[in-house]
Amino acid sequence: MPIIKSAIKRMKQTIKRNERNVGIKREIKDATKAFLLKPTSEGLSKAHSELDTAVKKKLLKKNTVARRKSQLAKVAKDAGVKLAPAKKAAAPKAAKTPAAAPAAAKKPAATKPAAAKAPAAKKAPAKKPVAKKTTK
Repeated sequence: MPIIKSAIKRMKQTIKRNERNVGIKREIKDATKAFLLKPTSEGLSKAHSELDTAVKKKLLKKNTVARRKSQLAKVAKDAGVKLAPAKKAAAPKAAKTPAAAPAAAKKPAATKPAAAKAPAAKKAPAKKPVAKKTTK
C-alpha cells in the first residue's frame, strides 16, 4: 500500500481506468460474439461501433481495429449481410410541403457581407530572420 499522497492518488486512478477499460473490452467481445453467432446488419453495426469507441478512447490501436472490422466484414459478406446505411434526419421532407413554404419565406435571411468572410486558405506563417553569428 503506497504511503505517499501522489502514489495513493495514482493507484486510485489506475483502478478506475482499469475497470473502464475492461468494461469497454467486454462490450467489444460481447458484440463480436453476438454477431458471429447470428450475422445481422444491426449486429455488425454494433460491433463496428464498439470497436470505433475503443479507438476513440485510445484503448486499441487504429490498425488493430481496422483489421478486426475487416474480418467482421468478411464474415458478413459470406453470410450475405450488408451494413445498413446511416440514418439521416427527415427534416428536409417536411420543408417541401406547401404549407411550410410560406412560413420559411417569412424568416429573414441572415447573410454576412463578402468582406467579413474568412479567407478560404490559411496564410503561410511568416519566417523569422536568421540571427547573425558573431565571432569573438
